[in-house]
Amino acid sequence: MSKQLTKTSIRKVLISAVMLVTALCLSLSISISTYLDVKEQKQLIINKIEMIADIVAFNSQITILFDDRKTEDARLKSFQNVDIIKNIHIYAMDDVTNSPVFFTSYNASRTPPVPLKVNQIEELKTPKVSEDYIELIKPVVYEGNIEGYVYIRGGLERLSNYINKKILVDIALTLFVLVLVLLVSRGIQKRIATPIEELSSLLQDVSKNHNYSARAPGSNISELNVLANNLNIMLARTENQLERHKADKQEIKQLNQSLEEKVNQRTIALREANQELLNALERMHQYQNQIIENEKMASLGQMVAGVAHEVNTPIGLGITGSTLLRDKLSDIREAFQNKSLTSKQLERFVSDGIENLDLIYRNLNRAAELVSSFKRLAVSQDLEVNSKIDLSNLITEVVASMRADLAAKNPEVTIDCDTELAINSKAGPLQQVLEQLITNSLLHAFKDQINNTIFIAVRQSLDQLVIEYTDNGMGVPKAIKKRIFDPFVTTRRGEGGSGLGMHLVYNLVTQALGGSITLDEEFSQGAKFIITLPLSGSL
Repeated sequence: MSKQLTKTSIRKVLISAVMLVTALCLSLSISISTYLDVKEQKQLIINKIEMIADIVAFNSQITILFDDRKTEDARLKSFQNVDIIKNIHIYAMDDVTNSPVFFTSYNASRTPPVPLKVNQIEELKTPKVSEDYIELIKPVVYEGNIEGYVYIRGGLERLSNYINKKILVDIALTLFVLVLVLLVSRGIQKRIATPIEELSSLLQDVSKNHNYSARAPGSNISELNVLANNLNIMLARTENQLERHKADKQEIKQLNQSLEEKVNQRTIALREANQELLNALERMHQYQNQIIENEKMASLGQMVAGVAHEVNTPIGLGITGSTLLRDKLSDIREAFQNKSLTSKQLERFVSDGIENLDLIYRNLNRAAELVSSFKRLAVSQDLEVNSKIDLSNLITEVVASMRADLAAKNPEVTIDCDTELAINSKAGPLQQVLEQLITNSLLHAFKDQINNTIFIAVRQSLDQLVIEYTDNGMGVPKAIKKRIFDPFVTTRRGEGGSGLGMHLVYNLVTQALGGSITLDEEFSQGAKFIITLPLSGSL
């Protein structure tokens, strides 16, 4: 049983989408703004505390040197009006131990004292920020010598109050914007959904009552107006088609009535002749079906044999390599368990293992390439669109792109094509055909690098384009001339040839390019292929 889809409406989707996007954008914007603002406020507080610490350290130089605690206590009481300062400690350097000792302190109203921080001087030289407080220690330096330290502990109540107020303001602003967006989106969805509902009601009426004379009203939204116009055109054409169908049906009925009499008169005279023809046709169909089945079985057997041979060979070699590697691995494991494994034995295993893995890789890669070639035979080229093709440039570019491959047999390539000849066709399949024909000549036609030639001639004949490809190689063996375009037909079975190249050429020419290709069996000075393409779209 198929799963039932959840239904919704444009109204809900539009409002939900607008509200969701607005809420996300507002949340992201407010979150980033709040984070940066709080970070800046916290830094300002730290800077202020550092500045106060510098002032206290500067003022306490003389009082520490002269051990004047009363003056310093009176000075520290002035911080009662600075609500951010909670605790201040001043430490002096002991003359005997040269370590900081308590000198004097200040505690804000309703703030308990804090333990001495003489053991945390190095740690608190960098401001330490906790959840509620900021702690900082500054050295008291006089004429280049450290005479003591100032510890300040500041509160973050002001920052907390600021954050709370900002959150309340942001929440109020968010609610206001969401309500405003809701009102605007409801207005927009009403403007869009109402014409759509009218079109839906019209289509339901047409579907239920076959009222093809109905027409959709116009809309102030351009897209919906275009939809309504197209719907009206469709309804008008459907109405006209039904009327023509009704008239044709009546005419056919009259013709049938007049033809019935003629058919009855001739039926008796033709019955006997038809019976004889049916008997002969049945016998011919039997012979034809038998011939087709024989050809199909022969072609299928050849294809299965080709697939089996081409795929089983690399797979078999891969299995052999993996089996050999497994046996050697078992020997290594046995030697390792018996503690008789030598470095030379391990080195030989690694060397043999690399060779076996290379063998497995090459053969599996060969099998993958064969499978890829089989798949290419079924790939349709219809997706490529026709374009203007300069044939002379196309052939020249194909030859130039295969310069490295041509160097192996060094053939002389001659192109006879009008430089102004252009057709409207598919460049990709045509380029693959030329490349495959040249590759076929290099693999099968030429033995060495002496006196090898390839001749490509292009001419226009009436409404057709004829491409003649000729090489002066060994030619096509007589045994496979009739089957040159069948799959898995090759003269290099077991030497890397898959027998799919000319079959691919045939598929490209006949299916992708809509033409035909033949082998000139009378040509005796090599191989000659004649490709005929339609010129109905020539330029």
